[in-house]
Amino acid sequence: MKLKERAKKLKQDIPTVFFALKDKDTPVLAKIIAGITVGYALSPVDLIPDFIPVLGYLDDVILLPALIALTIKLIPGEVWERNRVKSADVWKDGKPEKWYYAIPVVAIWLLVIWLIIKGIWR
Repeated sequence: MKLKERAKKLKQDIPTVFFALKDKDTPVLAKIIAGITVGYALSPVDLIPDFIPVLGYLDDVILLPALIALTIKLIPGEVWERNRVKSADVWKDGKPEKWYYAIPVVAIWLLVIWLIIKGIWR
């Protein structure tokens, strides 16, 4: 399976990750990583903007699938399967885009810009 195909398959697991985030049997570390993963996946703002050549698609092909794969490894198998069944048809109308999920990404960009400006004006 090609890298892009694997990335697409992993992105289809985002609803399951969301349900696992809310599951009481999911370990705390898995919930933290799942929260970061779901927030980043549903954010309309990318950490690395797509208009930057090559690097812009890095988050879509490597970063997000890596977060999803890590989250899946941290969630116990029975919890994962239970939530996979729950999430079967959640995105049949398409992925929801929530602007409030962009807040952490925008905050990171503002921090980077502030650090650059501070470094230039020293």
